[in-house]
Amino acid sequence: VQLVESGGGVVQPGGSLRLSCQLSGFTLDQHPIAWFRQAPGKEREEISCITDRRENQIYYDQSVRGRFTISRGASQKEVFLQMDDLKPEDTAIYYCVTRQSRRWCPLYEYDHRGQGTQVTVST
Repeated sequence: VQLVESGGGVVQPGGSLRLSCQLSGFTLDQHPIAWFRQAPGKEREEISCITDRRENQIYYDQSVRGRFTISRGASQKEVFLQMDDLKPEDTAIYYCVTRQSRRWCPLYEYDHRGQGTQVTVST
């Protein structure tokens, strides 16, 4: 089981970024995928989660609802996080994760994660 994130970077407030998570060793049909983030000195938080089309669940934390959009790739081996209207408080390392014992969102915990991608929102 491997997850690899890409797409982080530095952006000004109000800007956009799109994160990608490439899955290998499993597909979204088998396990849901979530995005967690962790800022320096803060607890990690689950900001969004998605299941396969059959379960068709999508979850957003209130801090990102209306600004972030999670989606599936056609092959069920990619998950994307479109982040719009970014704010300085969105600055964090973003992790793509899964939890193999759980079929629904939100995950609350995870047992596999990627290496993380840094998102910095600053003037």
